[in-house]
Amino acid sequence: MGDGATAGVLQPGSGPIRASNYLPAEPGNVLWGRLPCAADPAVLTVDPGDEVTIDTLSHEGVLEDQGRDPRAFFGRFGVAPDAVLADAVTLAASDFPRDPSVDGPHIVTGPIAVRGARPGDLLRITVLELLRRVPYGIVSNRHGRGALAGEYPRAAANVSVFAGVESTGEDRAAREGSGEGSAGTVVGTMPRVAGGPHSVRFPLAPFLGIMGVAVAGNERPHSVPPGAHGGNIDINLLTEGSVLYLPVQVAGALAYVGDPHFAQGDGEVALTAMEASLRATLRFEVIDRAAAIESFGELAGPMAETRDFLVPTGMDADLDLAVQNCVRAAIALLRARYGMDAEHAYAYLSAATDFNISQVVDLVKGVHARVRVADFDGR
Repeated sequence: MGDGATAGVLQPGSGPIRASNYLPAEPGNVLWGRLPCAADPAVLTVDPGDEVTIDTLSHEGVLEDQGRDPRAFFGRFGVAPDAVLADAVTLAASDFPRDPSVDGPHIVTGPIAVRGARPGDLLRITVLELLRRVPYGIVSNRHGRGALAGEYPRAAANVSVFAGVESTGEDRAAREGSGEGSAGTVVGTMPRVAGGPHSVRFPLAPFLGIMGVAVAGNERPHSVPPGAHGGNIDINLLTEGSVLYLPVQVAGALAYVGDPHFAQGDGEVALTAMEASLRATLRFEVIDRAAAIESFGELAGPMAETRDFLVPTGMDADLDLAVQNCVRAAIALLRARYGMDAEHAYAYLSAATDFNISQVVDLVKGVHARVRVADFDGR
């Protein structure tokens, strides 16, 4: 990793912590393989408008099929022991209750209660800052998973491909340990072939693959399939400055985040993308039901917003139905937000809107639309 690896590591409680509310990813603050439900107590309670800095952990390097020993796992790729996150080591070495035969792989931090949030409201989560906690990540392909399950992996063992972070100039993340910041460019890099001298480089765009609210009842959902509660939606547009709206299902919303990525292509075809731990600062706000319906219509599931796009979503185990659900959500959004009738909204979407596959590997497939807000700036 080189001499600078440790300097780029944000261990628990170290380095920049933007918000006054800080939630580390220690065993008492996380779930592993399951998502919160109404019966789960909040690990933190905040007021609407509050910001929270949250440490998240990637599941790569802590799973049983990787040895459940992050220092040994990453050591095989040349990562020094002190460049491995201490909270990952602690969790992997603990007796945390997780059954890999029935539970998912993801580690989620939370739940966080937001005072005053009620079922029918929308929880508005603004992504203020995403800091890389380590200068490396993993892309994995496992048997029975991925877009080409049955074809890949080609050998008996699961495949974990190491990806590094390379600076192409002075950048903020290279100085995160000192709390200083500057403009610059960083890229992800991985070898073209195992052990080969040449690499491929690709842009980084960190985001949280899991952002959600608790479901009603006392049964925790599996961490893999997304749904109306959000969860493992894997929408790569949810970078810094983006907003996610989630229909509240239980009092307090009980929000949680996890599955941090440094980069992901739409589809996430191999099963995972560049998975690596992030420190996220988020703002939590509540939109009451009446205001939510006026602005967005009846949201049946998550909706994102960026500077350039409104991003309705559709989900189903059948990709065709996921697309149909996304188109219906987009029509409803255009009717509520811009007063379009259904026929003109449908026509506009066909003429001007891209429908992207969020992911095809999480049992429930996801589709999201990119509705350009600039198209509606005129009369």
